[in-house]
Amino acid sequence: MNAGRHTALWDISAPVHEGCPVFPGDAPYEQQWSATLGPDSAVNVSRLTLSPHVGTHADAPLHYDNAGAAVGELPLDAFIGPCRVVHAMGCGPFVRWQHIAHAIGADLPPRLLLRTYARMPVDRWDGALTAIAPETLERLADAGVVLVGIDTASVDPADSHDLPSHQVLRRRGLRVLENLVLDTVPEGDYELIALPLRLTTADASPVRAVLRALAQTP
Repeated sequence: MNAGRHTALWDISAPVHEGCPVFPGDAPYEQQWSATLGPDSAVNVSRLTLSPHVGTHADAPLHYDNAGAAVGELPLDAFIGPCRVVHAMGCGPFVRWQHIAHAIGADLPPRLLLRTYARMPVDRWDGALTAIAPETLERLADAGVVLVGIDTASVDPADSHDLPSHQVLRRRGLRVLENLVLDTVPEGDYELIALPLRLTTADASPVRAVLRALAQTP
């Protein structure tokens, strides 16, 4: 499942700006100017207010476990390296094993990104988002996966209160990326680069997630 010999780069990050969708109850993105170019200032400087779950982001264990690590404490190795993009469009409310089994094999990389949308709704909140079934995450962890990403806002249904899939992430030590934009990415293997900020007390971090085509050996 090679992406090819070229050096293509896919930006799989959601745009972040005022009015971009946020999980209901989260702090939206707001930007104010602390200083603007003019007689009294040599630079433009802005002040940002936002939930760390706005746009494409990495959850930390602290998000779903009071004793869990903050995002700035996490080792970075899970967030960079070979990954596989798997399409599961139209699969319903959950990504189940049968939706991804066609792409799972002995050569599975340790990172898996799931595309569920034909077109990811970067301009609106989707309360009917597709989540990942807990048993799917269990089987991926059994297969050696260390990071799972999805193009929806959560690995659990939007109205879930017990968050069973997040609890699988906690128990199995899986890292997670949410709100990816995979609209133009073919199924296949890539290099993922999606490093969280070193926010030492935060429950999540925005990431600028990109995919690079893997170089093929002759």
